[in-house]
Amino acid sequence: MKLDHKLHDIEIAQSITDLSSDKLDSNEEELYTPPLNFSMVDNGVFRSGFPDTANFSFIKTLGLRSIVYLCPEPYPDHNVEFLKANRIHLFQFGIEGTKEPFVNIPEITIREALQVVLDVNNHPLLIHCKRGKHRTGCLVGCLRKIERWCLTSIFEEYQRFAAAKARISDQRFMEVFDASGFKDIPTSPCSCIKSDR
Repeated sequence: MKLDHKLHDIEIAQSITDLSSDKLDSNEEELYTPPLNFSMVDNGVFRSGFPDTANFSFIKTLGLRSIVYLCPEPYPDHNVEFLKANRIHLFQFGIEGTKEPFVNIPEITIREALQVVLDVNNHPLLIHCKRGKHRTGCLVGCLRKIERWCLTSIFEEYQRFAAAKARISDQRFMEVFDASGFKDIPTSPCSCIKSDR
């Protein structure tokens, strides 16, 4: 009889250990893990690397309506199921993950993705690619041009996420991107200091 009691205690202890190592901390509160390179871009707009099942609890807290996915690969089935279960609309813009020196970022695709990002009916919205660095960085950089950020601030933000993997070609793309076709966007403050002298 005592042996059964001990086995039962061991099973319960193992169950608690399994729960705490997965989604509960020592206080038995659910843990939320954001995706790689997660950050808020603006009110209702977020950015990150590719979200995986470990990030789903965190993603749910954002109350997303939409995801802007910037890779050409099909969205994994478990992610699609998560989107369906949470009524999140997927907008896919398949931009190839190319490397320097021959990077061809399709401007028309960036413009189409920006239309989705700028439509507040799609907010809250998450922009992501594989690592949340280059494709996401270019899209966010072009958004910053529309918001009339100065290039210094745009490049600083891009480099903060790309780090040692920052690409001159991405920065050049953002620099020459013509944001004049996007109207009625309020001016955002820029950290650059303009001198009138």
